[in-house]
Amino acid sequence: MITERVAEQWDLELDSLFVTVGHRFGRVELRRRMRDYVRGLLAPVARKNSWQLAEQAGHSTPDGLQHLLAGAKWQPDDIRDDLQKYVADTLGEDSGVLIIDDTGFIKKGTTSAGVQRQYSGTAGRTENCQIGVFAAYASSRGRVLVDRDLYLPKSWAEDRERCRAAKVPDERAFATKGELARHIVLRCLASPLPITWVTADAAYGQESRFRRMLEQSGVGYVLAVPKSQFTVGCPRIDGLFAQAPAEAWEKISCGDGAKGPRAYHWAAVRLPAVAEFDYQGEVPHRMRWALARRSISKPDEIAYYLAYAPLDATVKELVRIAGTRWAIEECFQAAKNECGLDQYEVRRYVGWYRHITLAMLAHAFLAATAHQARKKGAGPVRQPGQSGSQWRKSGDSWQLVVPSPRTCGDAEADTTR
Repeated sequence: MITERVAEQWDLELDSLFVTVGHRFGRVELRRRMRDYVRGLLAPVARKNSWQLAEQAGHSTPDGLQHLLAGAKWQPDDIRDDLQKYVADTLGEDSGVLIIDDTGFIKKGTTSAGVQRQYSGTAGRTENCQIGVFAAYASSRGRVLVDRDLYLPKSWAEDRERCRAAKVPDERAFATKGELARHIVLRCLASPLPITWVTADAAYGQESRFRRMLEQSGVGYVLAVPKSQFTVGCPRIDGLFAQAPAEAWEKISCGDGAKGPRAYHWAAVRLPAVAEFDYQGEVPHRMRWALARRSISKPDEIAYYLAYAPLDATVKELVRIAGTRWAIEECFQAAKNECGLDQYEVRRYVGWYRHITLAMLAHAFLAATAHQARKKGAGPVRQPGQSGSQWRKSGDSWQLVVPSPRTCGDAEADTTR
């Protein structure tokens, strides 16, 4: 039950957030409309479009809120920057994880910026939709969306007349989802957000340029990859784990789900270091890993990961990071259900960024408020026998033994395929 005192505190904290971002709006009328819009996104409104948000705010027409999204002078990227600082201050931890994924927004017609028939993981099929690439930040304090970019398909990018009609900037060229993800990660790493790890699904993990960018940025990663992914030492990752001895698999939980701990059988093997990238002087400063996650009830269902981690990282920590990837799905669900992330009716490019950014701001406030409420309430492994397997037990982990990466030809290149 929400008491009057709790409601007053909630309003004070929301007003404080409005003060934080208010200087981004040059006129007092815009600041008031922004406040009304965000308050509406947080309110129990059935459909969070400009008409119902205007009614919630007591406006006679939606004209003011529509102008806020379409014609007013303010930069959503400035609000995104303030949002990242707010999240760093309220939810940030040194062990923070950045998660990359995309989500679809089902739309009718052909005029909304970037809309076309394309596969939507949200719908699980090809739909007429827009696709946004997002970053979420996760720590033990909470998880929240912190950056976004609209995917512009090639059919759009090559049709400049269509782009101009949707107010797509002339300088916006075609970029793959992987390229958008790289730009988002670099922005987040340059922000006040304390980030130690990055994780993503196989659509991003399989891209060598994405992995190399993370390595060059000095951040650790645990990235899902397809079973055909090549590894240091030549074999495909599924072939590598097909050689794993039975005792290499260990039951580990990768975090709690709706029905309790999400336990799987995991195997992890340390890969040979790559001299060009992994050494500082004569000593490696990072360790490469390959991981496999096998369903306990359906052993044929196996997912694979590549990891790049500090020398003191443990298998259980890598498993935890892999499991953190699902936090962005929770963010999408919460932001759509609670803050109207997908309930916009704008068609133009800038309108998409403005609505999405304000919905992310509302979601961040909910996550920070939830954290404050919680705060106040607040068998031995058998040594394998000698065999032809490349797997060897070393201390408390498994290591892939190969004579030299160069014996496989272009093995160093294989680490980034």
